[in-house]
Amino acid sequence: MQAPEFHDLAEYLASQEKKSLLRFLTCGSVDDGKSTLIGRLLYDSKLIFEDHLTALTKDSVKHGTTGEDIDLALLVDGLEAEREQGITIDVAYRFFATSARKFIVADTPGHEQYTRNMATGASNSELAVILIDARKGVLTQTRRHAFIVSLLGIRHVVLAINKIDLVDFSQEIFDTISAEFAEFAGKLKFESVVAIPISARYGDNVIAPSPRTPWYSGPSLIEHLETVDVETELSAGPFRMPVQWVNRPNLDFRGFAGTIVSGRVSPGDDIAVAKSGRISRVKQIATLDGDLPEAVAGQAVTLTLEDEIDISRGDVLVAPQARPEMADQFAAHLLWMADEELLPHRQYLLKIGTQTVPAQVTQLKHKVDVNTLDHFAARTLQLNEVGYGNFSTGEPIVFDPYADNRDMGSFVIIDRFTNGTVGAGMIEFGLRRATNVHWQALDVDVSSRAELKHQKPCVLWFTGLSGSGKSTVANLVEKRLFAQGRHTYILDGDNVRHGLNRDLGFTDADRVENIRRVAEAAKLFVDAGLIVLVSFISPFRSERRLARDLLKEGQFIEIFVDTPLEVCIARDPKGLYKRAQAGEIKNFTGIDSPYERPENPELVLKMETGSAEDMAERIVAYLREQGLVP
Repeated sequence: MQAPEFHDLAEYLASQEKKSLLRFLTCGSVDDGKSTLIGRLLYDSKLIFEDHLTALTKDSVKHGTTGEDIDLALLVDGLEAEREQGITIDVAYRFFATSARKFIVADTPGHEQYTRNMATGASNSELAVILIDARKGVLTQTRRHAFIVSLLGIRHVVLAINKIDLVDFSQEIFDTISAEFAEFAGKLKFESVVAIPISARYGDNVIAPSPRTPWYSGPSLIEHLETVDVETELSAGPFRMPVQWVNRPNLDFRGFAGTIVSGRVSPGDDIAVAKSGRISRVKQIATLDGDLPEAVAGQAVTLTLEDEIDISRGDVLVAPQARPEMADQFAAHLLWMADEELLPHRQYLLKIGTQTVPAQVTQLKHKVDVNTLDHFAARTLQLNEVGYGNFSTGEPIVFDPYADNRDMGSFVIIDRFTNGTVGAGMIEFGLRRATNVHWQALDVDVSSRAELKHQKPCVLWFTGLSGSGKSTVANLVEKRLFAQGRHTYILDGDNVRHGLNRDLGFTDADRVENIRRVAEAAKLFVDAGLIVLVSFISPFRSERRLARDLLKEGQFIEIFVDTPLEVCIARDPKGLYKRAQAGEIKNFTGIDSPYERPENPELVLKMETGSAEDMAERIVAYLREQGLVP
């Protein structure tokens, strides 16, 4: 693989621009040689500087596992913890190039607990190199990675059967492993699976065919990477470009910047805004290097249009004759990536392309055993588990099925409070039922009902530990309001569980659904013009936030009855704490299930500072101050 000679830097840079780029990842079980393989590719591609090579030689003495030889894995294993343990923890990205192509390779972890890191590396790769230790064969983690690679839309796989030198370059072992993997991979949706016997340490069949495997007539690894076609699919698809930014440097220029994720576009082409359906025509394709006669998938460009139409960040520009789907409900696979379990009906944020919307899992249909591909019933998802279910978003999103377009069909789930990414999803199809339900216009609205009752409807949301005094205070408040002629209703936690929520238990998932139903019921009572008093432990901030978001500004009043746990335990009016401490009641708030204190409630009641009557009067006074009651 002799690199061509160039006479000047400009000539070299021009040659690099014309090369295609392949993004691929290496994955497999622990100690299968992923980092060594990438190190070999970098080393044999002559992309290691002299000072790096000198440092590598010294590090090999200190951290190496290859005796007197240079340990090429250390080129990639950059974290100190990785070098000490001889494993990969983080995702390491490296660039290298040959005379035919440029490459970005992601070295991903082998440990099961780092599956989310592996998924991160796979999310923007076009090919996967799955390594197998020839001495061990196909392992559970091999199947796990193959399934996730398939789930994340990678259609080309290289089965690199590594350490073939340690089994005497046995064709029989190679054929056995290849056949076993092919049987499993047949259940997945790969377009190509190429098995190659390699020795990453010594370079057999990595760059060039090895004389020590005369029975193998296929390509070397680098030969296959240089020739595999992964670009045709994107450019051949319908045009899609999520708008990242509206570029308006002056009054004479208004362009829409973004990266084309599929298809191609030229000046004069008709173009549509997916959500509004408005159609215009491309006037100009602008870049920092000048205007283009055509742009294709993978290019970041700015489009100007012939018409002034409303477009903003989050919109998607598409081909009018091949539009994507748009719905607020869809079915999708979800890889859960957080230590805290997924809870259906909890409100999260969903980010797809450049659009971010509130979302929730409305039904978790099953989870997938990634080792056997079997489906199992599930109420929640734990770290690194894959599930399949229905999703609902706060507003319609624009998408293509993930199988058709990875960029248009993939999304991430974000925790609303920590702002951390907790899940990665792949949309399968939109739920048609979402298009069959419409709002019915009503002549009598909430304002009319409230005016008739001479009050402003609202929700008084009492939260606190069991035994804190919530129900007592709520009852006293209602009595005072009722005596004044106000129209009220109480939704009490215990009472609701006898009817509306009688099918729910006390797991975290059931608690989330419990509050979701009550919040929706409270919203209906507000729409009826009532003052609704909701008395629930409601231990999680996310669900209290969900209830608040359902209502208009000023209609939700959070009242935190702040009674210390030890006081609640001493009171124990129903004997529940005693039973929970004895282990007779599981998932009891304050004992073996957490209570998340409100951060900014409208009212905080400390029962030790006054009587329940005093607290009730304070709430009624607050309602007067806010103009909710006369």
